[in-house]
Parts: sequence; C-alpha cells; structure tokens
Amino acid sequence: MALCSIRNLSKSYASFSLSDVSFELNAGQITGFIGRNGAGKTTTIKSILGLVHPDCGEICYFDLPFSKYEREIKQRIGFSTGTVNYYPKRRIKNIAAVTKTFYKNRDESAYREYLEIFSLDENKMPCELSEGMKVKFNLLLALSHRAEILILDEPTSGLDPFSRDELLELFIELKNRGASVLFSTHITSDIEKCADNIMYIKKGKVAADCSKEEFVKSFCMDGETLEESILRMERNDKIWQNY
Repeated sequence: MALCSIRNLSKSYASFSLSDVSFELNAGQITGFIGRNGAGKTTTIKSILGLVHPDCGEICYFDLPFSKYEREIKQRIGFSTGTVNYYPKRRIKNIAAVTKTFYKNRDESAYREYLEIFSLDENKMPCELSEGMKVKFNLLLALSHRAEILILDEPTSGLDPFSRDELLELFIELKNRGASVLFSTHITSDIEKCADNIMYIKKGKVAADCSKEEFVKSFCMDGETLEESILRMERNDKIWQNY
C-alpha cells in the first residue's frame, strides 16, 4: 500500500533543476535513495517535506494532499537530516521534553526504547556527543512518535561501520513493523544490506526507480557489483536514458 505518492515534482535554482520526480513509498518497504553529491537527493527530500517550495508537482501522504493537510501529515511521519545542530548546550532530556509537545501521539515507551538501543545518555548535551552519536540523537527524536513513514537524509553519515550496521538493522525492524523508510545515501553497501527498492537520481532526474532485484537485472552486468554498476551509469548517460 502506498503511504506516500509524489508526482512530477520540479524545483529550479540558478544552477540546478529537479525535473519531474515521481515515486511512491509503500508500507513495509525500505527505499534506498542514491546519487552523487549534488544530484538532487536533498532537494527532493526538502521539497516533499515542505522545507522548500517546489515549482510544481503533487505530494500526497496517506491519500491526503500535503498542501492542505501538512500539520496532520507531519504528526505521522519522522524526519532526520543526520547530525543535530541545535541547542548544543541543552541536555538531551530537556530537548526531548520540548520536542515531545509537537506530537499528539508521542510515545514515551518508544523514546525509552530507542534511547537504550542507541546507548544515549539523556543527561549529556549535544556538544558532548560524537558526530555518530549526534546522528543517533536526531534519529531518536524522529522515532519517538512511532512514525509510519521515516524520511532520512544521509542517516548513516558519520557513523562507524558497527553503528551503521546497527542502524540498518533497525530500519529492517521498522519495516517489519509496517513502516515505510526512505533514506538517502551514497554508500551502496547500505542499500545492498537493507533496501527493498532503489531510487537512483542523476542530474535532478530519476534515472531508475524499481526493486533491488529489478535494478540488478536491468543495469548490472555479469559479475558487477551494485557500486560498479552505478559508477558506470554515472559515466555513461546513454545507459539510463531509455529506462
């Protein structure tokens, strides 16, 4: 079931354009959103969350138009941009106490569960955390209201391999609970480990949007890894123009 539907999303800047981006996010699935830096991943994510205003396109969550029901929709989704960079000298528990007032369905048991999973000390301040722990703190806030859709921009950035593996296992657990997860990355091994679907963006256009198995069948040569395939696609525009 599609929890989120995006149609013909476009956004133009002086030196970059996002063009006719369309995709769906389904319940119980993980979508890995991959592309090189500057390809349009963050612009897409910011546009579907209302953090920038797209020039055109339709954005719907739970069969509701985002433009009309933004407040209600944001009660049901979670968002993280990687490291936390606000209130650096406030304790985690105090920041959490403020952010929980934003959500009607904030779940204290979920907060405690992820606090333990991420091994976070709520008496610490963000300025005392490593970059990896800051990422986990931001995810803690995003997960504490049992979001049905998680939209994460480079969530594994700054994490050591062990912590990154733990986070990807968490994505799989959330998927098994029926949530939809969209995470952007440029680390192909993250996608290989946990993604059900791959959305590959290049120069502001979606070059591929399909299941991981279909992507491998359509684009990977014999014996070629996912990373090798995407690197080849980056070098050769003709590979994906007829997809």
